[in-house]
Amino acid sequence: MAVDQLRAEIGRALREMGADAPGEIALERPRNPDHGDFATNVAMTLSKALGRPPRQIAEELIGRLDLGRASIRSAEIAGPGFINFRLEKNYLLDALAEIVREGDRYGRSSIGGGRPAMVEFVSANPTGPLHIGHGRQAALGDTIAELLSWAGWDVYREFYYNDAGEQIARLTRSVWARYQQHFGRDVTFPEDGYHGSYVAEIARAFASTRGDVLVDDESTPALDEIRLFAVGSLRAEQNRDLDDFRVEFDNFYLESSLYADGRVAETIQRLRETGLAYEKDGALWLETTRFGDDKDRVMVKSTGHPTYFLPDVAYHLTKWERGFHRAINIQGSDHHGTTARVRAGLQALGLPAGYPEYVLHQMVLVMRAGVEVKFSKRAGDYVSLRELYDEVGVDVTRYFFLMRRSEAQLTFDLDLAREQSDKNPVYKVQYAHARMSSIFRKAGVSVDQILPEPADLSLLSHPLEVELTRTLLRFPELIASAAERHAPHSVCEYAEEVAGAVNSWYHAGNLEPELRVVGVPEPLSRARLVLARAVQIVLHNALAVLGVSAPTRMERETGDEPETT
Repeated sequence: MAVDQLRAEIGRALREMGADAPGEIALERPRNPDHGDFATNVAMTLSKALGRPPRQIAEELIGRLDLGRASIRSAEIAGPGFINFRLEKNYLLDALAEIVREGDRYGRSSIGGGRPAMVEFVSANPTGPLHIGHGRQAALGDTIAELLSWAGWDVYREFYYNDAGEQIARLTRSVWARYQQHFGRDVTFPEDGYHGSYVAEIARAFASTRGDVLVDDESTPALDEIRLFAVGSLRAEQNRDLDDFRVEFDNFYLESSLYADGRVAETIQRLRETGLAYEKDGALWLETTRFGDDKDRVMVKSTGHPTYFLPDVAYHLTKWERGFHRAINIQGSDHHGTTARVRAGLQALGLPAGYPEYVLHQMVLVMRAGVEVKFSKRAGDYVSLRELYDEVGVDVTRYFFLMRRSEAQLTFDLDLAREQSDKNPVYKVQYAHARMSSIFRKAGVSVDQILPEPADLSLLSHPLEVELTRTLLRFPELIASAAERHAPHSVCEYAEEVAGAVNSWYHAGNLEPELRVVGVPEPLSRARLVLARAVQIVLHNALAVLGVSAPTRMERETGDEPETT
């Protein structure tokens, strides 16, 4: 990759100058392509350490660089000491050919070295249908996992089921009450119960299975039976919703197993042995302030029951012991307060600071005609994930959930989501992919017939073609960066940038016949078909990372298929 070669060459030249290169030499793509392919400010960052003006450092650095080794055509000093680099045209053309040769593998790397990484996400309480917040988390977690996989990590997706605790008890009491009412009993529904119509559905399903055998029975065995049925029903529904949303997991870890296997009790004992646990007001506390928490935390209440914090520590300890020394948790922003205490508990047990990594996302606001959509007829007080993607489709739902930074609140505009025009970003990207397929159909070639070897790619000399090629070559670098930063939104931004560059190139062909792909001399047509195939590969791979389909045929609202040029 050109950027890696250039970093290595700059580092070598800096060592010759007796300078300590920074950990990673910053190389950025200039916003204005006229300024070159890459730019670095390394001369300015080293000015103080070397005691010399940045431009003087830049001049010496350029003089020591072997530009040919890094496939660089030229290096120029700009402003107070920036260095702008331009790639050799042959490098661009060779890399374009490589895109077509690599196909579906273009953009993958071995950065992770096959090391294991766990991504835990959704982890919804089985107390109701998945809501749109769970949906955003599902899309984020699945895509972050996919990005890590593309970057060479051995990724394991896990769902942690909170099937123990007060919320499950509330669900059980709610279903029990609806079950009694189903058989005509006059019972008061719990004030803090779950009021969605799905609770009555579960109660009716239980009644059809078990009849009236538990009417008037509020014993522990009866409630346990109802609890198991309710949790099982909702788990099955959540799994169906996630399957249809194209999200799969390698494992479902039950919170209840931490108690059944004695892991919670074992964790208490191990924390006691650290000397950091102490008793106060009849409760057991842990000195989490030793590790940066804002206050010490209760592990076991005076009632003898563990707090939520303790099973979380026990669960994350299992991740480490299962060999997942890199673990990423995707959670809602309401979990912000738990991150420090969980990490502190793990540090007390000898795990490194910063374990696990957290990606916290803001909630989703659904709008229609400028008005917030708040409630679901079935869920009661929220919009369910299935209702959303049933209305606008899985592709649009996933893309919209991903196209903003996770830490930013997301406004999901239903009107925009249904629009079939370039105003809708996912439609714009998919349409650009379909447009390339329409070109191949008009040319009468299949994608496996488009090969770079017989094509003279040096004919791709128009500025729009050169700029489009440069944009395509950024894809591997973009994927590696997005994986490291847990930033699926940057893949969306990149895909839209590619679609915009494609549209400029395509429409130029409509205005200037000599820029068309089909209907120009055969050598030029063959070269442009290679460029179109490279575009199709990059868009397909970007959409694959996002879990979004890449259609080969699409229609606009007018009913027209993509025109060809």
